[in-house]
Amino acid sequence: MQQLPVTSRIITAVFFNPEDGQLHLRLKNGEERRFTGVAEADVQAMIEAPSPGQHYIDHIRTKFPRLAA
Repeated sequence: MQQLPVTSRIITAVFFNPEDGQLHLRLKNGEERRFTGVAEADVQAMIEAPSPGQHYIDHIRTKFPRLAA
């Protein structure tokens, strides 16, 4: 799993494994969220978005299955 750089008001760290599509996010409120089946293009779009946190809310959070943290 590789850590990807992100500048966000709500996300402190992004980890992604392109082999299995697992995405792990650390949020500034202390929560950790894990998702499965995430395409690399979706992760890239999130970290390059003007607001990665808003992109996560709009395009990741409800689109992909969430795993127990």
